[in-house]
Amino acid sequence: MRIVFMGTPDFAAASLKKLIEDKFNIVGVFTQPDKPKGRGMEMSFSPVKELALAHDLPVFQPEKMRDGSALRQIEVLAPDILVVVAYGRILPDEILAVPKFGAINVHGSLLPKYRGAAPIQWAVLNGDKVTGVSTMYLAKEMDTGDIIYTAETEIGEFETSGELFDRLMVMGADLLVKTLRDIEKGTAPRTPQDNAKASYVSQLDKSFSPIDWNKSPRAVVKWIYGLQPWPVATMELEGSVYRVFAAEYTEGKTDKAPGQIVSAGKAGIEIACANGETLMITQLQAPGKKRMKAADFLRGHPIKIEP
Repeated sequence: MRIVFMGTPDFAAASLKKLIEDKFNIVGVFTQPDKPKGRGMEMSFSPVKELALAHDLPVFQPEKMRDGSALRQIEVLAPDILVVVAYGRILPDEILAVPKFGAINVHGSLLPKYRGAAPIQWAVLNGDKVTGVSTMYLAKEMDTGDIIYTAETEIGEFETSGELFDRLMVMGADLLVKTLRDIEKGTAPRTPQDNAKASYVSQLDKSFSPIDWNKSPRAVVKWIYGLQPWPVATMELEGSVYRVFAAEYTEGKTDKAPGQIVSAGKAGIEIACANGETLMITQLQAPGKKRMKAADFLRGHPIKIEP
């Protein structure tokens, strides 16, 4: 089966790597154009391009998908199927119509839940107990295609989005292999999504960083771990904005308003949340400083506790 792979970031590179290891017939790799990166603004390759070049796979980086050039390239490659994983471009219908088996996608959620961008982060942010990956056929509307397979996993209570991302990346690659093999054999199922159960999520940015202390301790914990590795949760402390990396639950109760400091010591910085409950901040980063344990920070920066 002739495969054209289309993807860009690490999540996609894991799937491409698995296909290479399992000796699938990859006849071409499409990825986003090179972009300047870093202080020197030097042009950098996407993880997918680096991997493809390392294995002598032909790489294509069209600037546009609707001017006919990408279509011509794909027609020449004559794929039996398109594998699209976090490519970052919408494919026009004429491209989707080229391969006889159509186009399939790996998505980082249990569809139809969390269609759209950042599904892995939102599963953590929303405090979900379970998430997973889905393979599906591409359709005209984003993430609405028929589901082929899903694989579930529990989310650790203090698992960051980055840690979950790394696990789902591997799960997605494994599920892709199963999907392709069964499509080739003609045994792959095809289940329409229940649109009534669909939900959509958006990309994250730094406006999400400030912690809302009016939420429950668990909601705050999930916010802290869900925003890692980026954009990272923040809190204001004595007039400065601190990045917050770790927190623990407490059994404390307080009459203080949400956001006020209850205690500060060897255990960390205890802060009031909703309904008189508290949360212990255990790792943070001061402006211009390194990330550190809250207890170590307090040794050099004692905090005055307001009555």
